[in-house]
Amino acid sequence: MTSLDSAQALAMVQESVTRIVPDADFTTVGPEDRLRDVLELDSLDFLSLVELLSERTGLDIDEDDYPELATLAGTVRFLVERTR
Repeated sequence: MTSLDSAQALAMVQESVTRIVPDADFTTVGPEDRLRDVLELDSLDFLSLVELLSERTGLDIDEDDYPELATLAGTVRFLVERTR
């Protein structure tokens, strides 16, 4: 995959979450809010999100990377840095 900028990474995260939680309301999600808490993602939802992001970017996302995906800002930062 080509490198992502912050806007592209944010759009990808939002689209991916919306596939898993169709009624996800991103107006309630601050950049440092924990995604799993605010969007009520259970463990399976979170793993589905990781899988989707991995498929869409071609990145290998390991369990060691999960803490970086805890917040919206962290996930965007992770995707931007890893796709450079």
